Amino acid sequence: MNFPELKINEEKCIKCGMCVKDCIVHCLEQNEETKIPQFVKDKEYNCIKCQHCLAICPTGALSIWGKNPDDSLNLNEININSDEILDLIKSRRSVRMYKPENLDNERMNKLKNMLKYTPTGVNFHNLHFSFVDDIEVMDKIRNMTNTRAVKLLSNSLVQKMFPHFRGMADAIQNGQDVIYRGAPHMVVVSVPLNAPCRREDPIIALSYFDMYAQSMVGTVWCGFAYYFFKIFPELCDYVEIPDGYRVSYVMLFGQPDVKYSRSTQPEEQNIKSVPLKNIVRPMSVFDKIKRVITNLI
Repeated sequence: MNFPELKINEEKCIKCGMCVKDCIVHCLEQNEETKIPQFVKDKEYNCIKCQHCLAICPTGALSIWGKNPDDSLNLNEININSDEILDLIKSRRSVRMYKPENLDNERMNKLKNMLKYTPTGVNFHNLHFSFVDDIEVMDKIRNMTNTRAVKLLSNSLVQKMFPHFRGMADAIQNGQDVIYRGAPHMVVVSVPLNAPCRREDPIIALSYFDMYAQSMVGTVWCGFAYYFFKIFPELCDYVEIPDGYRVSYVMLFGQPDVKYSRSTQPEEQNIKSVPLKNIVRPMSVFDKIKRVITNLI
């Protein structure tokens, strides 16, 4: 592990101690005499590179891991409109009709670069994103998947076990792209098996990607592609998922060939405000076991 270099501009430091208070692993302290932040002895390697200390410093006096605070976005100079964000959420639709063309490099690079800002458990930034940014590559994957899917779904045993998939093979043979929906691009996220939050991190990352992408392109979460990637190892090999990583999900995206004129009017979710309770309701052993099993499924 590299040494987590910490630099303090003592002329800028106002000795507020906010960097110390916000350190999640408690590896910072203020010098007893000067009150200048420093690493706690022998705890510098606890640093998880979250850079909260750099972000919270009001004067930009702190640099860590070689990061210059002047290169960061100044949050005091931006105004985030919550109503516009809500409008983006309301207008988000799953797009299943795309123009057969590549996105321009500017938008593609923006989509790739934003992924480093997605949150992960204990700041474990080791997800892998396989981008299909060329429609010719996408067509190759489309053909590979369709060929294998038709062969699999034509098996009589598979048809008996999964009767709801019987029509998929016929649709593919009739020229319908029921798996990839004609999308010109795709991102496949995978995660190392030793990731502390290997189930959650990839979905969080794609959720951020999905919402940001809505400002430029159309997207759709692709369950069919995800399942075929899980059972056809050749697909994982083709998009160069590293050894020791497992595929987590697939998202299609591209320039939409459809325009929605208004938001939908979805049903309400189940939302309950928890009241203050003076006692904890007693639970039987059976109810406790049932709840644990339900939580673990």
